[in-house]
Amino acid sequence: MNKTLILLMIVLTSNLVEAQFIKEKSINAQIGYGISAPYNSIDEVADNGFFIQGELVLKVASWFELRPYAGFILTNSNGKDLNDNPTNEKAESKAFLLGGKARVRAPIPWVAPYVEIGIGTSIGKFETFTAFDNIDKSGIIYHIPFSIGLELGKNNNVDLGFTYYFQPSVQQFAGAFAVGITFPLNNKK
Repeated sequence: MNKTLILLMIVLTSNLVEAQFIKEKSINAQIGYGISAPYNSIDEVADNGFFIQGELVLKVASWFELRPYAGFILTNSNGKDLNDNPTNEKAESKAFLLGGKARVRAPIPWVAPYVEIGIGTSIGKFETFTAFDNIDKSGIIYHIPFSIGLELGKNNNVDLGFTYYFQPSVQQFAGAFAVGITFPLNNKK
């Protein structure tokens, strides 16, 4: 856990260093439909909610970006499975998300597909109740963010994608279908 926190601090403070390899800086704001689901479930349960996130976009090359992020996800169980049948299983997350990820993208105008992965921490309350797991945990856990999506528009400033946060210590993943907008910061050249 200490290694994760050290890595997280390095990623978050890296924007304070005026590194020459950073070509552009931007802010990306995302909002979306949140979801959480257990790794193992008999009733195929998924709980829905709300997702919001902000990222500092550090463009290294036209095809590679570093993205420290901070976000929030809130999901709640409605007592039903994906087929609208009653169930006792649930996977809820109420967490602040913090970390860093790297994005590899196809540098294509108008429609640029991307994939990203990183490491981060979730701070909050997590409940995973299934036939296989009975977890009720509060505090700090690590997560592995993974996203796929498209950057849209002439300058690729609209982001449409699926973002997931795999949380192995609580046997669930949280994620979202999110829409984002990127705002360039004043870049000195």
